[in-house]
Amino acid sequence: MLQSYRAQWDDSALAKRWQALVPRERLAVSALLAFVLLVLLYVGLWQPTQQRVHTARNAFEAQRELNAYMHSQAPLLRNQASTPQTSIDPTRLQGLITSSAAAHGLSIERLDNDSAGAVQVNLQPAPFARLLQWIEHLQGQGVQISEAGLDRGADNAVAARLTLRAGDGEG
Repeated sequence: MLQSYRAQWDDSALAKRWQALVPRERLAVSALLAFVLLVLLYVGLWQPTQQRVHTARNAFEAQRELNAYMHSQAPLLRNQASTPQTSIDPTRLQGLITSSAAAHGLSIERLDNDSAGAVQVNLQPAPFARLLQWIEHLQGQGVQISEAGLDRGADNAVAARLTLRAGDGEG
């Protein structure tokens, strides 16, 4: 099999052209071929790998900053949870949620009333800091969060699923 490939190579026009080159030209063509091969390896393998490493490093740093921010805000949220809050009329809860979400630049995907007087809210992805400000505002108005689910989206945005209740000190 190897001999048949060798015979085909020897009969090809490219092989005859190669044999016609003087040794100095063969060396120049070989060096050029090696250079082109190295450039193709760099552009095809090394450069994309380095770009992925850079992207992963940036994503890691963003997540590290978010983690540090969340840990720095945790004592503040714990203190707020232990302080007495104002009370809100349960009939005004849905209106307060929609108006305050719009005021904080948040978009509500879905809003459902629960049979227990709670309101379930699904928010479109938004910056985490904006979501925390809105939650802080709601808690200041006497709204309690009984359940929360967060999903990280693109560009460090967070989609939230919350169950909110009119707060009166009960959970």
